[in-house]
Amino acid sequence: MTPVVVASDLDRTLIYSAGALGLTMPDAQAPRLLCVEVYEHKPLSYVTEDAAGMLVELGRRAVFVPTTTRTREQYGRVRLPGPAPAYAICANGGHLLVDGVSDPDWAAGVADRLAAECAPLGEVRERMVAAADPAWLLKERVAEDLFAYLVVDRGLLPEGWVKEFAAWADGVGWGVSLQGRKVYAVPKPLTKGAAVREVARRVGAELTLGAGDSLLDADLLLAVDRGWRPGHGELADVGWAAPGVTVLEERGVVAGEAVLRGFLQAVGGAA
Repeated sequence: MTPVVVASDLDRTLIYSAGALGLTMPDAQAPRLLCVEVYEHKPLSYVTEDAAGMLVELGRRAVFVPTTTRTREQYGRVRLPGPAPAYAICANGGHLLVDGVSDPDWAAGVADRLAAECAPLGEVRERMVAAADPAWLLKERVAEDLFAYLVVDRGLLPEGWVKEFAAWADGVGWGVSLQGRKVYAVPKPLTKGAAVREVARRVGAELTLGAGDSLLDADLLLAVDRGWRPGHGELADVGWAAPGVTVLEERGVVAGEAVLRGFLQAVGGAA
């Protein structure tokens, strides 16, 4: 049977921090949660118990590829139920992990594309930090020497700042995304979709599925044959939609369940 590749964003698509759970039902009716990430000895990210079961089943029936903007170190903290994925995509496509190890040829090819097609990281980082106000800037970080992000106080972040910085970044070949408390500046050639296509090529998949909630996931959703978009996140905020992409009504951690149900139904239909 021809394998099916299932590539999904993690944060706020499959896994959720306590602040992103979005539980609206009475406590006695809330789903049971399973912790899938611990950071500094504290639980950080969760899936529902039902989602955990579906992840196990999905790992048995498809080539499941966690596809994240997280660095390799940050991804390494996540312990999803089910078999360990043979492939994972980190740093927004900058690293293609094969059995947990970054593929050097893929990383080298990414570096070549970035050098040829967009402004260098140092220039963008300098502009980003200089434009930020210490009143709302909490931290600034560089991820894998590929992209930069700010951790901000959302309550103090001026309306329009992200849009203004994004307009400048667009002119030098970079994109900007606001996810929770983080403002990402990511080179446009650095995409999840390109890495997913490479995994599909390697395994000989004829069907690819994907899910994501942020602007950085748009190219992933366009790269796959069928996609799912939660009812929350940047894409929902701007009303983003595309042919072949199912727009879910569910928000918060229950949207993770809806995404996984869609994946399993599609995998079953392809069997």
